[in-house]
Amino acid sequence: MSRLRRREAIWFYLFASPWIIGFVVFLLGPMIASIYISLTDWDSFTAPKWVGLDNYTRLLTEDPVFWKALWNTFYYAAVSVPLGLVIGLWLANLLNKGVRFRKLFRTLIYLPTLVPLVATAMIFKMVLAPSGPLNGALGVFGIPGPSWLLEAMWVKPALILLSVWGAGAATVLLLAAMKGIPRELYEAAEVDGAGPVRQFWSITIPQLTPIIFFNLIMGLIGAFQVFSQVYILTKGGPDNASQMMVPLLFNEAFSFYHMGYASAISWLLFAVILVFTLVAFRTARRWVFYETEVK
Repeated sequence: MSRLRRREAIWFYLFASPWIIGFVVFLLGPMIASIYISLTDWDSFTAPKWVGLDNYTRLLTEDPVFWKALWNTFYYAAVSVPLGLVIGLWLANLLNKGVRFRKLFRTLIYLPTLVPLVATAMIFKMVLAPSGPLNGALGVFGIPGPSWLLEAMWVKPALILLSVWGAGAATVLLLAAMKGIPRELYEAAEVDGAGPVRQFWSITIPQLTPIIFFNLIMGLIGAFQVFSQVYILTKGGPDNASQMMVPLLFNEAFSFYHMGYASAISWLLFAVILVFTLVAFRTARRWVFYETEVK
């Protein structure tokens, strides 16, 4: 390596060192430590006791709460993510039209994403109360409202309703992508006799697939890591009907001090997220369209 290349390398590592140090100390190091902790019985006060794969065996064969939390998390992700994508796409399509006060509507739709999640959860706790505004609105139409957060059948739909409240972030990205679609494509489709619905499915949707795919991946990762809503609104109840993976991990680690058990849960959650992400990337080849691709 020449003297100039060595000098450039030194300056590169000098400027990159804050990120490298932060990555090693705050991400890579804790990850390696958690792998070791997951193979031990440790209460964070005494010395860890090596137990091998016992924590994983207990999770997969002896803990029904883990499987219930896994199912609840999968149910939440399988419903909330597609629902958020559909609502975001619908709102973006409406805002993309020449309606009056569209700037105001864009602001109002995106505003919920700026509100802290804790504050949003507290607001929804009042809205979803048995005598809250939502049940009051249903009562106007003669529909008896349920106890959303107190009934096992309705608690997960209540959490999904809260997740849809934050669809504004996906809406903004989809709206920006819609603005970038060449107008010539729609004009050519009109010449060929394609109506608005046909243009939407044949032009708008294919052009938006990269943004839809991005929102899908981010939504899946966020849904499998849902925590604040559950912890604030239900704490996993009633009868573990709303227990999710991360709240379960939190309880095992910081309520019962089962650090090894909690670390095993975290790595199993990582494996689940990795599998779903890889499946999404694998299937993306069939439906995600990029303009730079040569067909």
